[in-house]
Amino acid sequence: MKKKIFRKIIFDINNFFLIILLSVGSIVWVIQAVNFLDYVAEDGHGFYIYFYYTILNFPKIISAVLPFVFFVSLFYILAQYEKSNELLIFWTNGITKENFTKNIIKFSIIYLIVQILLTTIIVPKSQNLARSFIRTSTIDFFPSLLKEKKFIDTVENLTIFIGKKNNKGEMFNIFLKDEIDTKKSQIIYAKKGILTSSENSNFLILNYGKIINIEDNKTIALDFEETRVNLSKYTTKTTTWPKIQEHETYALISCIVNTLSQQKIMKENLYLRCTPDFYKEVVQELLKRIYLPSYLPLLSLIACFLIIKSKENRSYTKLKFILFGMGIAIIIFSKLSIKFASINQLAFLTFLLIPFLIFYFTFNIFKTRSKKI
Repeated sequence: MKKKIFRKIIFDINNFFLIILLSVGSIVWVIQAVNFLDYVAEDGHGFYIYFYYTILNFPKIISAVLPFVFFVSLFYILAQYEKSNELLIFWTNGITKENFTKNIIKFSIIYLIVQILLTTIIVPKSQNLARSFIRTSTIDFFPSLLKEKKFIDTVENLTIFIGKKNNKGEMFNIFLKDEIDTKKSQIIYAKKGILTSSENSNFLILNYGKIINIEDNKTIALDFEETRVNLSKYTTKTTTWPKIQEHETYALISCIVNTLSQQKIMKENLYLRCTPDFYKEVVQELLKRIYLPSYLPLLSLIACFLIIKSKENRSYTKLKFILFGMGIAIIIFSKLSIKFASINQLAFLTFLLIPFLIFYFTFNIFKTRSKKI
């Protein structure tokens, strides 16, 4: 009987959690997807790159909102059970409030494991895969980027200006500046031009103009009737270098061990700059992945304080507001503490112990209060 009634409340919590998680996650995803339209409108990537990039950001959104949604779900279900007198079923079946809370805390550990799997494995892989689509993509939407009377510098080392553009795609008074390197550049002016594509490459066919090559302060000018510029050789200005949060957890741990022990134990990583200058950023990222989920049992304990008082108690409503505020404050504190924990090794160890110490003292307070009532 005890197992059956616990299954019922766990089932209700899980159902409510999934509904809220998908709802909140979808709202945040849509907002971010709108912001990512810049990859098409300004950076010239194709819609399939945009689609894959936005989809692969969904796990990151889910992991970010999971602690808040878990606390709200548990808090709401417990409040509803108290409202409908369903919690009395537990007490009449000989389940003490302390044992009830212990079972809820054990249940929260499942979410802790899920969150760690998300933050340490799934999210970094999906983020790195999303970045790889940007890294390997070409500028697919040059026609929409080339607008008249506007300097276009979407691609690296290239600036384009078009005086006029008609409905046929013909362009007039075209100016291009190619920064080949620090000492060498090329300026092209053409009276007329048109954009064409061949074999998945974009070409700008220019007519009646001049090419000016500048190298070591020397200038060489050439006139032409027609020339072709391969635009596919230029890359986007979109960041293609993986960010810290896109690296594997093992690589970050190895980087910290390397820095502290001054021994090389990890393989060469093309994208991870494992230097003392980046130590603080790496520590913060690892704390986000492993340290933040440790607050989930504490959040479940805070929500369980709802059961120490009955809804008939005059201070029950006040208690709900206080507990909900405490839960939100803990979530905010956990995120802010990451910055302070990465200051030095002492701060790192101190903040690692904080959630466990708070949990220990809070649980003792719960046991004392639940026995009095």
